[in-house]
Amino acid sequence: MSTQPPADTLRVMPRTPQPPAVRRRSAAPAVLVALGIALLLLALAAAASGAVSIPLARLPALLFGTGATAAAANGDEALWRNVLFEVRLPRVAFAIVVGAGLAISGAAMQALFRNPLAEPGLIGVSLGGALGAVAAIVAGAPGLAVIAPAAFIGSLLATALAYQFGSRRQGVANVLLAGIAINAICASAIGVFTWQASDAQLRNLTFWNMGSLAGANWTLLAWITPWVALLSFALLRDWRAMNALLLGEREAQHLGFALRALRRRLIVLVALLVGPLVAVTGTIGFVGLVIPHLIRLTLGADHRWLLPASLLAGAIGLTLADWVARIAVMPAELPIGIVTSLVGGPFLLWLLMRRQA
Repeated sequence: MSTQPPADTLRVMPRTPQPPAVRRRSAAPAVLVALGIALLLLALAAAASGAVSIPLARLPALLFGTGATAAAANGDEALWRNVLFEVRLPRVAFAIVVGAGLAISGAAMQALFRNPLAEPGLIGVSLGGALGAVAAIVAGAPGLAVIAPAAFIGSLLATALAYQFGSRRQGVANVLLAGIAINAICASAIGVFTWQASDAQLRNLTFWNMGSLAGANWTLLAWITPWVALLSFALLRDWRAMNALLLGEREAQHLGFALRALRRRLIVLVALLVGPLVAVTGTIGFVGLVIPHLIRLTLGADHRWLLPASLLAGAIGLTLADWVARIAVMPAELPIGIVTSLVGGPFLLWLLMRRQA
């Protein structure tokens, strides 16, 4: 007599483990579509707003070139076109790319540590990058061409040290503790460099640590966008493993996942993704913490939907923050790190009170 299960049974067997915290939402595809539409509309509004206001009605003509003939006869058209393509669009696109990368990295870290308060900075990426940038500025670096590679190297070294010390024993908590120690060391070293800096260097250090997207240009986008897209795709492919981690490390291992290799892969991917972003933007906090948690409250913890939704919502969140930073105190500009902290700080307090209730 055959022991093969009935065909109906085979059809209903789940392809991936689903922990109790995972709630499948039939509305998830619709939410992704809504986030995509909201991102497009926000990008257009942000591109039209600023010290030089561009009428929304003129955006299609400017974007698709139908207003090129009018530009010669209309000085406003020429100005709008130049501002749109040389300043606004690169900056909006840069905000989308950076926000998406930070948010999906935060979602991956929260899955790895099984903690909604986790974010990429816990493993030393942010402060390591800050230390590299501070060291380059105090050493007399002429500009972003030297500061950005130094920050990237600092991010990778700090993350490598955190993983090296934290992975000596089983359990992801050791990596977290090592990351906290590395962050403390980096913060102390930054204090030493700050003490040695001149007045002009202190000003540069202050503004770099507050974060900014003002360095956006098409050349920068040409190399950072494929990098973020490739690493984000690699994280998206690990959604099944992240779902399994929600069950606990032992359960995930029993389900066939190699935890040591999985932890190493996720940490390396996050470090490679966030490191370049920190290098070119400075420190932008709370995006990797707030955005994934908001999406989790909306869609549940199924990373099949959580990861792409976090990516889109992160792009929306940072584009909105940059828009506010540009228009809040025109013609001056707020550092974007101030805007994200003004939102992220109160949100974190609310989250802590909610968890204690």
